[in-house]
Amino acid sequence: MYGGHLRERGGAATIAALVRLLEPLDFAAPAVRTAVSRTVRQGWLHPVRLADGPGYAMTPRAERRLDEAAARIYRTRPSTWDGRWHVLVLEELPGRESRERLASSLQLLGYGALGPVTWIAPRPSPELADVLAAEGVAASTFHGGHEGDDGELAARAWDLAALGRDYAGFVAEWAPVMSGVDGTAAPESFAASQRLLHAWRKFLFRDPGLPLELLPADWPGTAAAAFFDRHTGRLAPAVERFVDDCLDKSARNESTA
Repeated sequence: MYGGHLRERGGAATIAALVRLLEPLDFAAPAVRTAVSRTVRQGWLHPVRLADGPGYAMTPRAERRLDEAAARIYRTRPSTWDGRWHVLVLEELPGRESRERLASSLQLLGYGALGPVTWIAPRPSPELADVLAAEGVAASTFHGGHEGDDGELAARAWDLAALGRDYAGFVAEWAPVMSGVDGTAAPESFAASQRLLHAWRKFLFRDPGLPLELLPADWPGTAAAAFFDRHTGRLAPAVERFVDDCLDKSARNESTA
């Protein structure tokens, strides 16, 4: 919600607005409040006083994470690649729990594992230092070219065959769902768009955004991205109306309270 809609509207909202926004997704007010409290504890949101009343805004850490995620979700980053990999070498492996958290975070940032301590990505992530510091892990990083087939190296670091099958499955699963949403009813359009986004963003944990020259021919991810863009754009007018209306009603309710 914050990344998709509130980031471009100042990055903050009241609880009343959040409750209204999440109602079409079947989240009750207590669940919204619980989620906000948990997100505050995790360091992604912080309480603020807004003109409409008490609310919550994104922390700088959340802004960095959401901006990075948005660039990959909507593929706004330049697609050029200079043939070099960003290489990360951990100085030592942390404990099991920390290692699992670190692996999950690195995958989200677009890194793939070549071994227990060696990871590669097609580009460096601005969040890498924060992720390493959070787990207390020291590492060396550098750019380097691979003396061999870069496509084969990519296939070692990421399971591209499985990823391609899942991209095709994404389109097959969501095509009938989205065809049933005509974009006239704002709440329905918002809910469908958010559910589609939630399903699509799961690929962030698996797809590093490799350049086309490193991907298999007829890459299914291309068609899946076009499908996501088409329906997101088609529903955007109704979604924007719904979000603006929820925020506006929250402000009006506060002003008359």
